[in-house]
Amino acid sequence: MEKITVYPAQRIYTMDPGRPVASAIAISEGRIVSVGSLESMQPWLRRVPHDIDDRFKDDILMPGFIDPHTHLRMSGTYMGLHYVGPITSHAPTGPQAPLASRDEVLARLKELVEATNDPDRPVITWGYDPGMQGGHLDRDMLDAISTDVPIWVLAYAPHIVYTNTPMLERTGVTDDTTAHGIGRYPDGRLNGWFIETSAVATATRPVVKDVYRPGFGREALRHQAKVAVHNGVTTVADMGWGFESFEREWDDHNAIVNEADFPLRMLLIPFDARLTKKFGNDGPDALDYLKSMRAQSTEKLATQSIKFINDGSYPSMTLKLNFPGYLDGEVGLTGETPWAEMVDRMLPYWQAGIQIHSHANGDETVDMTLDTLAELQRRHPRFDHRFTVEHYCISTVAQGKRLGALGGLASVNPYFVHYRSLIHADSGFGPDRSEATARLATLAEAGVTFALHSDFNLVVGPMAPLVAAWIAVNRIALDEATVMAPGERISVDRAMRAVTIDAAYVLNRDHEIGSLEVGKLADLAVLGGDPFAVDPMALRDIPVKGTVVGGQAHMIND
Repeated sequence: MEKITVYPAQRIYTMDPGRPVASAIAISEGRIVSVGSLESMQPWLRRVPHDIDDRFKDDILMPGFIDPHTHLRMSGTYMGLHYVGPITSHAPTGPQAPLASRDEVLARLKELVEATNDPDRPVITWGYDPGMQGGHLDRDMLDAISTDVPIWVLAYAPHIVYTNTPMLERTGVTDDTTAHGIGRYPDGRLNGWFIETSAVATATRPVVKDVYRPGFGREALRHQAKVAVHNGVTTVADMGWGFESFEREWDDHNAIVNEADFPLRMLLIPFDARLTKKFGNDGPDALDYLKSMRAQSTEKLATQSIKFINDGSYPSMTLKLNFPGYLDGEVGLTGETPWAEMVDRMLPYWQAGIQIHSHANGDETVDMTLDTLAELQRRHPRFDHRFTVEHYCISTVAQGKRLGALGGLASVNPYFVHYRSLIHADSGFGPDRSEATARLATLAEAGVTFALHSDFNLVVGPMAPLVAAWIAVNRIALDEATVMAPGERISVDRAMRAVTIDAAYVLNRDHEIGSLEVGKLADLAVLGGDPFAVDPMALRDIPVKGTVVGGQAHMIND
């Protein structure tokens, strides 16, 4: 080491249980040299030239927050489209106003149709939320606006595309089409819905040049990195590498993330269905490809693991539920991989020692996922496999205990407790399941390590780990009064672990990030308040001043 920089702080929370609190941190070459006090690190300071940098002397330092399930580049796909969502959207061009109801959305679509100068050019929009805006759209509603101009509406959680008849015709889907995810009315007529990834891809083909416009990916990464800094986030995992193109997505990330001043580390987790499409069911080809891409990893950009999508979306109300099902008779939808084939599809990755992330929003899907994990263990026992259930929105106490018994992990979206539980009590899932969304205390009692994630920006909610922690600790609904399933609240310490060291563990990166320990990467969140000292109800109000990534500061006001 040529030089050490020492940063004193008001207080440093290390998330190292053996040495939990410090007052100074020493950094060199992007890594941590020592954590403790100016006095304790004197053996280093006597030997190595050093500077004392007081910029954080009045601040609280923590390990950089980790969001283990995001879609930053993909969300940029939609930022250039007409917005019809229920909350203000912050696009690079500025705020986009929300629409409160389905009627307002239909009126906005009518305005867009009337404003078009070319009836052959589709009206392309995104952001619709059936839970918050009053129910699903369908072909007849959109035909009432126009039977000439094609209309294409992507849900905020992009598990559904809604189309009118002209747009439906452009997709090539007919009454005889039997592909997975093509929606129909009860009488069998096509209803204009395209549900889940394969069907959404079919619906997107006629508008692909408009949706995936040149340069959108790199623009999105730069924009979303600013959002990350404002929320103390230093590492994210993109849980959908390959949705558009493995090569184009990698090229965009490789060009941007590895820039010296880019303030974020990123993990790209490949989507199994796209690997299967690229290589067929020949496991060795896919494994060889992943091995070759892992060899290209850098300290800031890496690929690992594998992601399976096994049911639909919580906000779009397309997940799979056990009895008694949905309030209004919906049935949800599975992912592209047939459940009966799940073990065989996962087995090559499992046997190769690759970590598996399994998307499961509904309790029926959680059952299938746990059955799959049990069978994988029976066929090829593994220790420290870190098989992770992604989202884990609707579950039971028994499922939590079984997940613990099987050695599994959970990456949980807690934001729905606050932003959506009251909505879905009367729209979709019913009061019991909505109240008990995101069971965290149950997981803690079962000994399951879990992380908190946002799924940003593909669900209605922020990428804000302090907000996630506030929700997990208090479980306050959107009315700012109702406590949802109070027995599922967790401690501040457990919540902060779930956005730092436990999130790192879920991503199999706890040897590098997640706590402030000697030798680890020097990634910090810089806070203007103390999460462990404020009233738990004030967690979400703690100001974030910026981040440090690899020893390089990225301050909001700089």
